[in-house]
Amino acid sequence: MKQVALVTGAAQGLGAVIAQRLHAAGYRVAVTDITEASAAETAGQLDPTGGTVMALALDVTRKADFQAALDAVTTRWGGLHVVVNNAAMTPMTPVMQITPEEFDTVLQVNLRGTFLGCQVFGAHLAAAGYGRIINVASLAGQNGGTASGAHYASSKAGILTLTKIFARELAAAGVTVNAVAPGPMDLPSVRAAVPPDRLNTLIGMIPVKTLGNPGFVADVVVQMASPDAGFATGAAWDINGGIFMR
Repeated sequence: MKQVALVTGAAQGLGAVIAQRLHAAGYRVAVTDITEASAAETAGQLDPTGGTVMALALDVTRKADFQAALDAVTTRWGGLHVVVNNAAMTPMTPVMQITPEEFDTVLQVNLRGTFLGCQVFGAHLAAAGYGRIINVASLAGQNGGTASGAHYASSKAGILTLTKIFARELAAAGVTVNAVAPGPMDLPSVRAAVPPDRLNTLIGMIPVKTLGNPGFVADVVVQMASPDAGFATGAAWDINGGIFMR
């Protein structure tokens, strides 16, 4: 049976690139996002016939949505093998201006969403005896952020810890859990969010003097999704142009 992957927050940005690379690698792909319409647009670009892709609405703050997505995927394709927890909010509000409500919203989407994805999909994968979970963290969770908000950075730091916790919990059941921690990516969303003068300053701070390639990050995700990647778990793969070295 052809392997099945599900990507959250896959309607645009890095999530869309990851969905595209998984599909190109031969996976059937469930493209999920907050609305089915936005997910359907990306899914249609991957396979206009709809034979190897499906679009689903998935609000990552709602546990019931994860279960509904799992049911839809397994009903149509008979299984699920790879999960990419990518959905996130990336506000850049200065730390002293973040309201409690905004802080809670970002943590709900980014951190709680990843937790629920690992919990719901992880339980299914463990019961099946095989699976790959890849969480999209960030350089911001390692160094406190260069341009992102404190709530975003805090949520991504939490994702790095959750990755280790679920990796340990699910390892004996044949399920690996890893993270990618990208630095600033060359994405339309980044260029739209950061003013040109500030972006040039940011690029000047990167040792390799360029923004990251989202396609390469997606290729790393594909590698971690491979059946051959069974000995890699609990790891965070740094792709940040040398901003953070360890």
